[in-house]
Amino acid sequence: MGKTGDSIPEERIARNLERVRARMAEAAAKASRDLSSITLVGVTKYSTNEETAALVRLGILDLGESRVQDAARKIAALNDARLRWHLIGHLQTNKSKQAVKLFGTIHSIDSKRVAEELDKEATKAMQVGSPHNNTVRGLIEINVAGEENKFGLPPKSETLIEMLKTCGELRSLRIVGLMGMAPYAENPEPISRPVFQRLHAMLDEANVANVYPQRLTELSMGMTQDFQVAIEEGATIVRVGSAIFE
Repeated sequence: MGKTGDSIPEERIARNLERVRARMAEAAAKASRDLSSITLVGVTKYSTNEETAALVRLGILDLGESRVQDAARKIAALNDARLRWHLIGHLQTNKSKQAVKLFGTIHSIDSKRVAEELDKEATKAMQVGSPHNNTVRGLIEINVAGEENKFGLPPKSETLIEMLKTCGELRSLRIVGLMGMAPYAENPEPISRPVFQRLHAMLDEANVANVYPQRLTELSMGMTQDFQVAIEEGATIVRVGSAIFE
């Protein structure tokens, strides 16, 4: 649910962000990883324009939205060319044209049809001058836990390989990695860790298969309740909203 009432003061957002960054650093150190290799995407789908602007002032330039239409309004309101927008929610093919104009990275590619439609629209956009001046970065979404209410490819290596073969023939959509979510749990350790381990294993399997022109390097996994576990299991992108805007 979205929030009601006044916007959260910037000082409170700053304190929350400091705690998130500290937890990220702790997890990275535990896994002997370089913190700079992990991107924090601030999820702004329930934040006001004022709260989002405060987060930007605090140095977060990677922002995530779940709905194309909501992102369009927020991007227009903020009007900041420095921002790197990530689509982290399900994408309907009829929103592909708008999505490629708004987002530099799309985390939720869950079918060949979506990939092909994004590629078609990205090619058109670049022909008339894309705001990104580049191909659109994409991640293939995997429904690792097989949840009925979640989107994504099934966690089968052969399905992912076929998807990557299709994407390898596309012109303007560049697949950079995989995205996944673990089922919500108060204690993420026994629930989230095996999901993240499987997603990381699928990334490795895809690279060993060598069917895509470039090596896949990004793992977008981990949200407020489990981003520390995700970092320990190799996440390169974590998507955090509630812990920042609470």
